[in-house]
This record gives sequence, structure tokens and C-alpha cells, in this order.
Amino acid sequence: MYQLQFKPFDKTPKYKQIVQSVVADIERGLLKKGDQLPSISELSVEYYLARDTVEKAYRELRERGFITSVQGKGYYVQANDATKIKILLIFNKLSSYKKIIYYAFLQALGDQAQVDLQIHHYSAHLFQEIMEKNLGKYNYYVVMPHFAQDLDKADYKSILNQIPAGQLILLDKDIPDLKHDCLSVFQDFDKDIFGALETAQDLLVKYDRMVLILPSDGNYPMEIAWGFRTFCINYHKEFAVKENAIDEVLQAGTAYVVVRETDLAELVKKVRQTSYLLGREIGIMTFNETPLKELLGMTVITTDFENMGRTAAELLLEKQRVKVKNPFSLIRRGSL
Repeated sequence: MYQLQFKPFDKTPKYKQIVQSVVADIERGLLKKGDQLPSISELSVEYYLARDTVEKAYRELRERGFITSVQGKGYYVQANDATKIKILLIFNKLSSYKKIIYYAFLQALGDQAQVDLQIHHYSAHLFQEIMEKNLGKYNYYVVMPHFAQDLDKADYKSILNQIPAGQLILLDKDIPDLKHDCLSVFQDFDKDIFGALETAQDLLVKYDRMVLILPSDGNYPMEIAWGFRTFCINYHKEFAVKENAIDEVLQAGTAYVVVRETDLAELVKKVRQTSYLLGREIGIMTFNETPLKELLGMTVITTDFENMGRTAAELLLEKQRVKVKNPFSLIRRGSL
């Protein structure tokens, strides 16, 4: 008789455990097209389950095309191990950088997977709703775990822990204290900014003051500020962390690190209204490469977004559960 991967005391609903077990075994080739599954009565008796629970699981498996029913005979595997992998990709937002990750991810998967995209907008509560509707319906859940809103309404770590081992992939940010190991392709924000600033030390030596423009609305990793402060302390720089560039009064000998593009535009405008020379009296370095920043000659510190998407897809296909730090680099231009 077919053996379910079933844990009676797991918080995952029992019908979803049945679905996940059957889908996983089809993927591994343990169940092949045409194999007969136990009847509803047999599973109910074997695992002490209500008939309604088994019926609900079989109904979902049938709707998703994994099994078929033959009247008077029972339930049979319809899909086989060539079935496309189903992936739910959950981003915190959809920006130009996220699109690079998305398309690199799709390209690396090729025709081996079907990918659906949802956005949680930094909301833990919305992420919980997304998972409640979709847990058990996909083979993999690829999540960007940047949460800043509704943290009092949902524990995002407990939600991530509900995703079965081997099905969770973290992108852009690692969560080290989950109950099971998972694939993670991440930025190490504080070490990345520190390392990038160290790489630029020969350019920064002419500036005795540094200012990080980092909004505190929660939508940007605060680890950036940690790495920035550590660098300034280690290299004896006067420093400040500010919300925005609107009220900033430029001082010669200051280098700015800018996260948000609106603040970058404000700083560039302020420099052009003075006699200061960009790259001499005032320095600017900004996060994440774009064609416009290249055109403006901005020094950029950036992660390799295309590599992040490609690496996640390749390791997913290899069924790896490893943690990979994504490459981070400095692009030198005349603004520093």
C-alpha cells in the first residue's frame, strides 16, 4: 500500500500533507503514470483521517491534473515525472531590479517550470494570506523575505517554517534561524556595503565626512546603516545617517551614499546649483546600477541581480539546499 509522508502533529493541514506527499512522490518517480492510489476508505483507516479530509486532498490533486478517477475502480496517477515544476515566486515589490531577477530566473528554468508571481508589498499579513491560499499547490516557494509592515499581525518566520523542507527558497535576504535548511541566494547587506566602501577607500580618502541617505520607512535593509557606520568608525570619518536629501546643506569634503533614486536626483540638483565639483569637493555613490546612472557617470555599488535569479533557478533544479552569497561590486565612475 502507498505510504504517505504524513506527520499527524504537524501544523500543516492534513489534506495539504496528502497533496504534498503525492506530488513529491510523482516528482521523484516513486509514483508513475497509471499507478493506482489507495481508496479514500483505505487512507482514512490507515492514517486515522476523516473521509472528508482525504476527499478534499484527492479533489485538489484531480483539479491540478496530478490524478484522475475512474468510476467504480478508484484513483490513478495522471501526471508523471515529466510534469512541469510549479513555482510560486513571492517578491516584496516589483522594481526594475526585481524584473532583472525575475527574467534571469525564468530564462534559467527554461521550459522545465511554470512560475506564478505575487507581491507581498513588505506586509507580513499579506504574505500570510498568500501562503494560506497557496500552500500545498506548488512544488517550490521562492520568497524575498523583506517585511516591514503588519509585523504585529503575522509571524513571517512561523509562516516560512510551514513550508515543507526542500520547497522553500529564499532570495535577496537570508533568514538563518528557520527550523529547516533551505536554499538561499542572498545579499549580506552590512558586509557588502562595508566591503564596497573599503574597495573605494582610495577615492574616499579626500573626503573627511560621509553621509548615508537611508529612509527609515522599513522598506530598506537597516543593515546597510550598520556596515556604513562600521566603515566610518574604522577609517575615522565623520559621519551621519539621514532620512532624505531635501534639507541637506552641501559641505565641501563630503561623500554621500544614496539608496533611493529621488534622493540621488535631489543631491545632483543641489551640486549643480553650487560651484562644487562632483568627484572632488562632493562625492556621490549610489546603490544598484541602471542605464541612467551610467549615463550620469555615477559611482555605483551593486549586487549582480541577473546572477541572483540564474543561480537560484539552477540550484533549485539541482535540488540543492545551500546558502550562496550573491556577488557584490563597485563600479567606479567620476562622481566619487
